[in-house]
Amino acid sequence: MTPAETTAWLVERPRVLDGATGSELLRRGVAAAGRLWGAGALIEDPEAVRALHRDYAAAGADALTAATFRVAPYALRAAGLESRAGELAALAVRLAREGAAAAGRDALVLASQTTLEDCYRPDLVPDDATLESEHAATAASLAAAQPDALLLETFNTVREARIAAVAAVATGLPVIVSFACRRGMLLSGEEPGDAAAAVGIPGVVAVGVNCTAVEDMLPALIRIAASTALPLVAYANNAWHAADSPWLAAEPVPPTGFARAAATWVAAGAGLVGGCCGAGPDHIAAIAARLDHGGR
Repeated sequence: MTPAETTAWLVERPRVLDGATGSELLRRGVAAAGRLWGAGALIEDPEAVRALHRDYAAAGADALTAATFRVAPYALRAAGLESRAGELAALAVRLAREGAAAAGRDALVLASQTTLEDCYRPDLVPDDATLESEHAATAASLAAAQPDALLLETFNTVREARIAAVAAVATGLPVIVSFACRRGMLLSGEEPGDAAAAVGIPGVVAVGVNCTAVEDMLPALIRIAASTALPLVAYANNAWHAADSPWLAAEPVPPTGFARAAATWVAAGAGLVGGCCGAGPDHIAAIAARLDHGGR
C-alpha cells in the first residue's frame, strides 16, 4: 500500500492493531523472547511467534506487528548478530503473514522500529550523526523485508523520532510514529503536540502514543490531536513493567476495561488502536468486539 492508500484505510473506519509480542511470548513460556525483546524468539522458537500472530489475527486484529522491535543492526551488533539483521527482518515479516493466513485474515503487516537505546531512557539518545546513520540502516533493512508499513514505536524524544521518521519515509513505505508518554508528556518531558508536528512529514500516515499506562493515554492523545490532522494511533501498556520503568507499575486492566479505554481513544481521533506490553489476544478480541469488527 502507498502512504495515500494507508491513510484511506485508516480513516475508513477504526482499525484494530494487535497486542504485545515480547511480554506475551514470555507469558506463554517462551524464555527466548526476553533476549533482544522478541528477537531471541525469532531465532529459537519461530513457531511460537507465528502462533501468536495467528491468535491476534483470529482475535480481530486488522494489523499485525512483525517481531522486529530489536532486529536492527545497532541492537544486533552487541550480540554479534548484525549480519543477520536482514534475514531476521524477513523471517519476522513472513511469520506475521503466515499467522494471518492461518487465521484466514488479510491483515496488514507492520515492521516495528524503535529507539537505538533504551525506550525508557531519553538521556541515552545518541548524537545526531549516529541516529541518522543507524536509523537509515534499520529502515532500509526492514523495508527490504517488504512489510506493508513501518511502525516507529516507543520513541521518547522529539529529536530521535524526527530523524527516524525522515529515514523511514525515505524507503517509500507508509510510516506510523508513536511516542511513550507519562502524565501527558513524552518521557523526555517534551510536549506531545510538538512531537507530532515534528514528525508530520510527507509519508507519515499516523502519529500517536504507545507503551504508556492506560490512564495516561488520553491526555497525551488530546494534546497530539490538537497539533495534527493525521489519524492517531493508540496502544497502551497494560501493567507490564521492569526495574527501569517503575512508572508503568499498575493493576492489570481486564479485557473489557481495556476495550472501554480504547473506545475513548477512538473518540479522541485514533484510527488504529490496540495493546502494548501486557496486553494479549483477549484484550484485542475485546477491542474488536467493541468496535464491531467481530473477527472480520
